[in-house]
Amino acid sequence: MSKGNGMTRGDRRRNARREQLRGMLPRDGAVIGIDLADEKQALAVIDHDVRVLARKTVRVKAFRLGEALDWAIGQARAKGFTHVTVACEPTGPRWLQVQRLCAERGLPLVCIQPLMSHIAREQQDYTTHKTDEADCVLIARLAVELHCYLPEELDETWAHLRHLGRRRQQLITAATASAQRIRDFLSVAWPVVTETCAQPLESKTWLAALQVVTSRCGADPGKLAVTGPEAFTALVRGAVPGWGGKKGWGTICGRIFAALTSTEGVVVSSRRGLLRRCADELGDLQRARAQLRAVEADMAAVLAELGLSRLADIPALTAVGAAAILAEAGDPRRYDSSSSLVKHAGMSPSDNASGAFYGEAHISRRGRPGLRLTVWRAVWPMLRFNPVMAAKYAAMTQAAGAAAQTAEAQADAGSRQVSAAAAAARARRARARVACAASLLRWIYSMVVHDTSWDPAIASGAASCPAEAA
Repeated sequence: MSKGNGMTRGDRRRNARREQLRGMLPRDGAVIGIDLADEKQALAVIDHDVRVLARKTVRVKAFRLGEALDWAIGQARAKGFTHVTVACEPTGPRWLQVQRLCAERGLPLVCIQPLMSHIAREQQDYTTHKTDEADCVLIARLAVELHCYLPEELDETWAHLRHLGRRRQQLITAATASAQRIRDFLSVAWPVVTETCAQPLESKTWLAALQVVTSRCGADPGKLAVTGPEAFTALVRGAVPGWGGKKGWGTICGRIFAALTSTEGVVVSSRRGLLRRCADELGDLQRARAQLRAVEADMAAVLAELGLSRLADIPALTAVGAAAILAEAGDPRRYDSSSSLVKHAGMSPSDNASGAFYGEAHISRRGRPGLRLTVWRAVWPMLRFNPVMAAKYAAMTQAAGAAAQTAEAQADAGSRQVSAAAAAARARRARARVACAASLLRWIYSMVVHDTSWDPAIASGAASCPAEAA
């Protein structure tokens, strides 16, 4: 905090952002608010007193909005305004067409968060009244009040990485759904086969064996028992490469062969149909995982193309994990600080205090849920295998663990004190994991923005980043 005027670093950054926005939205200029839809676009021209100067509704696609935009510019010029700014919500991909049209005409473009317009709509007249013609004025008003932001301009490489990240997420969802259905089908049609492997749906040998059985047995896996264990193992090993494996484990093949004749827990009336559905789901799972491997290889290649392969030097963070985070976050250089990136993920603390009251703080959960989920998944292995992260997590949870042990030693088993201490320890561990996930985002931000490599001393706070020290 500054000693002279009491301003914090956050105040200075906020003032700088508002000055930048005011430069794009001068007080003597006009604003064109656009409410985008599929085949209907509503435009309104307003001044900085939110007086509507002109309106127009056109039924065209967003990429044919140029004529209506030229009309709105002409209306603003006719009223004596020399500076015109365009504002819109980032609705699907349509706003990219507005960005293109504004770039062709040399007009500045700002965007309004849909959540901001939703809140402002209710504040305006305490109702949820919503029309396209009213929303375009609302969008322009929010821009005048500087409740807007400068949209990101993705280059081709970053756009490709974002596409790959979304594709990877879709494939993970599809593969997980197929695996769950296979487990459900087998629990009725052939329950004992799921006990032949510790993690069956993660074993390439088990999946290959199940594919061989369901494609050849019809409704009775016992028919394959006549082939003998050697022939069955050979069939399975021939199918393993299709699952991305190199060899089939004989132990797993032997266990599945022994289970071929088992009818324990089988619902005979549903077996034929469920085994056929299981064969179909195995094909879907195989294709999804093959496509997932290809997408992840492309993501690692794009990360190298961006010159950010060094992010994989962070212990327990893979190149694919780093690429998945950047696919959701975009270029970290576009953020004002690492705190802005954490806020974009919705992992910043949301305090609850007033006067002498101090409520429990939670994360905001605003921003980009996909980024929050990706970072959350990436940080779990780091809690064990990254020395810096493991030490941070242990330090944050040590006090809660000690308090829980003390309560258990002083109170009877099953008492409220023990339950409260255990609940507090769980909450403390959850907060520690969130803090570690936020630290991972800060590490990535520092390495990308300052063009540095992984340094455990800097990550742990024992040393300062050279760029920051300078």
